[in-house]
Amino acid sequence: MRYRRLGRSGLQVSELSLGSWVTYGNQVDESAAIESLSKAKDAGVNFFDNAEVYAGGKSEILMGNALKHLGWERESYIISTKFYWGIADGPNRKNTLNRKYLHHAIDGSLDRLQLDYVDLVFCHRPDPHTPIEETVWAMHDMIQRGKALYWGTSEWSAAEIVSAWQIADRHHLHKPVMEQPQYNLFHRHRVEQEYARLYEDLGLGLTTWSPLASGVLTGKYANGVPAGSRSTLPGYGWLEKTVTNPDWIAATERLRPISTELGCTLSQLAIAWCASNPHVSTVITGASRPDQVVENMKAVDIIPQLSSDLLQRMNEALGTVSIQ
Repeated sequence: MRYRRLGRSGLQVSELSLGSWVTYGNQVDESAAIESLSKAKDAGVNFFDNAEVYAGGKSEILMGNALKHLGWERESYIISTKFYWGIADGPNRKNTLNRKYLHHAIDGSLDRLQLDYVDLVFCHRPDPHTPIEETVWAMHDMIQRGKALYWGTSEWSAAEIVSAWQIADRHHLHKPVMEQPQYNLFHRHRVEQEYARLYEDLGLGLTTWSPLASGVLTGKYANGVPAGSRSTLPGYGWLEKTVTNPDWIAATERLRPISTELGCTLSQLAIAWCASNPHVSTVITGASRPDQVVENMKAVDIIPQLSSDLLQRMNEALGTVSIQ
């Protein structure tokens, strides 16, 4: 495992990391979480991603219990959480980034995670109803209170990120350090084009998610939707349209000869492709079983093998498929 700086910050994150979206609280119980975290750390992973809303808070509880059981030194790992959606109904409790919500949300997450602080905290989506200045001040105060070390955004537009950064700069506040966007072979416009100026201008780091395009790039949907896949889980039916996209499935199969040539799986090839982008600080992987963690982490051996010629061949294999 190699480590990269999170943007222009001094924090070093493993180039591959482990996330809990969909899996923790839905497909992964506490014993599996303990084993998965342990397998990832054995492979060199030091960053574990979470969010308040995942499984309605159960994901943070599972991860907190697993971390307590494992008893790792706190300085040896990095934990994140994210805020916006909320987990309770009522005004100032969901779909907001106002000061009151953020003030209470961080305490709730820390309680569920059984931690004194999180390393990274993200504004999970932009809030069109709260002034960005209010959110920036609230995130600055969160860091000043020792509840988090770095803050950033997730799926914000470039303009919104720049606005937040400029407000923080003007008032000498803690600036947003990182963004967490979706990034994979089929979803790349934002990372490769919209944010292009921000890496140099702001020193923006990326913790990208969905490297396998919700599983399409594993190749497992070539013959339909298999039982037990995430798109069959309650509340995740909206994924079915994505994972059954015939153009994406066909493009994935055109990548198979390249993975065979490299002696890796399609999943490992797709994860390595994401990490080959020098602007990506870490690629968040997901796994419903500990053995999947082990297999995904083998992508670190493929990253150095992705020459410019191979990357070009991968792009050519996509053909005329629609890129988002």
